Amino acid sequence: MKRLVITGVGGFVGGHLARAAAEAGWSVFGIGRTERAASGIEQALDGYAGVDLRHEWPASAPVGAAVVHLAGLAAVGASFDRPQQYIADNSAMTTVLCEAALHSGGGGRIVAVSSGAVYAASAGESVRDESSPVGFSSPYVVSKILVENQIAFYRARGLDAVVARPFNHFGPGQGPGFLVPDLARQVTASAPGEPLTVGNLDTRRDYSDVRDVARAYLALADAPALTHSLYNVASGVARSGRDVVDAICAAMGREIPPLRIDPDRIRPSDPASIRGDASRLRAETGWQPLLAFETSIADAVVSLDAAGAAWPPSDASALRSA
Repeated sequence: MKRLVITGVGGFVGGHLARAAAEAGWSVFGIGRTERAASGIEQALDGYAGVDLRHEWPASAPVGAAVVHLAGLAAVGASFDRPQQYIADNSAMTTVLCEAALHSGGGGRIVAVSSGAVYAASAGESVRDESSPVGFSSPYVVSKILVENQIAFYRARGLDAVVARPFNHFGPGQGPGFLVPDLARQVTASAPGEPLTVGNLDTRRDYSDVRDVARAYLALADAPALTHSLYNVASGVARSGRDVVDAICAAMGREIPPLRIDPDRIRPSDPASIRGDASRLRAETGWQPLLAFETSIADAVVSLDAAGAAWPPSDASALRSA
C-alpha cells in the first residue's frame, strides 16, 4: 500500500487531501498542532501526531513515505503584522521535515506547497508559467520563496523533492478571510436589494476547486518520475470577483445585489488579470481539473456554517481582490 504523510492535515486543504488519498487507496498519516485529529478526518487517517513542527518531527511518522507539506502560516494580510514570524516559522517547518528525511535515508517524494502568489505583478493580462519572474509582495511571499530555496538545497543533498505553486483555490469547508466564503457570508447576511460593500471585483484571478488541487498534489506525490522541480496548479481560466458574486447568488437563488465599492479595500498595485499555466503538471502527470466552477461555488455555499462565523472578517483585506 502506498503511504502518505500530510503536514498541516487539520487545515482546509489538508482535510480534503487526506480524504482524497484514503479514497485512492493510500495509507495516510497526518501531522497537526492539536492533540487529536479533527473528527471530520479521523476516518481517513491510519495514524496521527500532534506536534509543533517548528521544533520536531514525530517519531511515529512512517519512514520512507511520500510527504505533502502543507503546514505553515498562510494568511497574506496577517503576514504584514508578523513578518518575521511568517519567515521564521515557515522556514523552520521545512528544515525540520527535510532534516528528518535526510536522517532517515530519504525515500518517498516530498511535495512542498508554495503559492502562485510568488509571481511578480505585471500590467494587463498575464499568464504565469513556471519560468515567470517572482516578486516579493508580502512577508508571506518572502517566506514561500525562502521555502522553495530550502527545497532546492535539500534536493541537491539527495532528497526527492518538488514544489507545487497553487493559484487561488476554494471549496467546501473554507473558513473566513478568503474571498469566496466571505462574499457568501455577506450575501447571506444581507437583506434583498441591500448593497454589498466590497473592494475591486473587476480584477480577474485563476480559481480552482480545493478537491482538484488535492488531486494535483497526489499526482505529484505518486508520479514515478518527474522532469522538473516546480509545478503550477491552476485552472488556466481567469474569473472576476463579479463572476464569483454572480455564481454565489445563483447557488443561493438570490438576486444579484448592487455593489458598493470601499476605496479602503482596493490595492492600487493589484494586477488586472492573472492566469496560471499548469501545462507542465498536465503533461507529466495527466492531471486536469474535473469540477466546474459553478459546482465548486455551490458546494462551498452549501458547506458554510454561517451561524459559527463572525461577520465582518477580522482581516479587512478579505474582500479585496484575491
